Amino acid sequence: MSTIPVEKIRNDFPLLKNWIYLDNAATTQTPYQVIHAMHEYYTSYRANVHRGIYELEARASEAYNYAHALVARFIGADFYWIDEEKDFEFSELIFTSGATQSLNLVAESLSRGWLKKGDRVVVTAMEHHSNLVPWIRIAQEKGLELRYVEFDEEGELKLDQLESLVDDNTRVVSVTLVSNFLGTINPIEKIADIAHKKGALLVVDGAQGVPHMKVDVKRMDCDFLAFSAHKMLGPTGVGALFGKRELLEKMEPYEYGGDMISDVERYSASWNRLPWKFEAGTPKIAEGIGFGAAVEYLNKLGMEQVRAHDYELIRYALKRLEEVPRLKIFGPSKPEKRGGLVSFAFEDVEGVAKGPHAHDVADYLARRRICIRAGHHCTLVAHKTLGVSASARMSTYIYNTKSEIDAFVDSLIELEKKFRS
Repeated sequence: MSTIPVEKIRNDFPLLKNWIYLDNAATTQTPYQVIHAMHEYYTSYRANVHRGIYELEARASEAYNYAHALVARFIGADFYWIDEEKDFEFSELIFTSGATQSLNLVAESLSRGWLKKGDRVVVTAMEHHSNLVPWIRIAQEKGLELRYVEFDEEGELKLDQLESLVDDNTRVVSVTLVSNFLGTINPIEKIADIAHKKGALLVVDGAQGVPHMKVDVKRMDCDFLAFSAHKMLGPTGVGALFGKRELLEKMEPYEYGGDMISDVERYSASWNRLPWKFEAGTPKIAEGIGFGAAVEYLNKLGMEQVRAHDYELIRYALKRLEEVPRLKIFGPSKPEKRGGLVSFAFEDVEGVAKGPHAHDVADYLARRRICIRAGHHCTLVAHKTLGVSASARMSTYIYNTKSEIDAFVDSLIELEKKFRS
């Protein structure tokens, strides 16, 4: 049972006073604590990082570096304190612009010298476009074989099919931790075992998983993990990539410019130590600091409690959604196999062409100041697999309540009655 003091922490989120916000899988709200951390940077020590020796720069660098350490520790990645330099070494944790750039970084870097014609890349039919389109493009460019693992009627991956697809020619297995459409929590440790037995690398899209559950990259044994700050109370435009150190050291940079170099000659260049090798140019300093503040906020609540709160709300939502006529719910029927989201669509209605479209559902709820998502959620392959063009999606987080779920479901019941009449 969750012990999160929901009514108390709701005061930390300014927008919750006027809205029922159930679109957290798209982006979460930001607490005052994160806003203050970013504001303090802009008003008290605004300077670039890693480039100067004056006090403002030193403070900015220390705060930005410390944010890396906080995020690294949050997912169990290695980092080391270098006391004599008042610095940290977090060789396995790179700041990016978000999960999308993190996944593109991995795909592009691996395509440079690692992947060759005839190699196999295995993905799943439930992937977000960020973890699918880069592999499609590189497969076309390099002549790779791209294979799909399907999901069953419950929205769970067919692990026996995965095992048959991963062979000695497989170089990469790329899979989501939690589906942003089906809500499915995938068994990453089992998938890692299947991939590594054949010498393949495991890339994990953690955008919907890291914000909602305790993640330990060593226990998972993934080779790469991508996630975004804005889905876990942080600012937009910043995220992270975990990669095993021995892999990151061998990989080529994704971008080139300032701060990522060690030395430059007229006709050659060498790269900086990790993680700066992959962080070219002036970074998003305030956003990185805000990312660290978001992690501190979640740490105070405890990720086990975050997961317990999600579970309670989704279990309650699934039960209440049974009251809505002709509603099709996608993904696992058991709440313990789901993350904090439910996607759904109205089925055909007798005597009428079809039930309300997903966009009509979202619009109807929006008029009641209830925020959900509608569309294909950047998972066209999964939607086409199920034969649906669009779905509506509600998604919860730490500040949502059962009374908000009630308002959401009651509105759906009203809409369905109006549509039939």
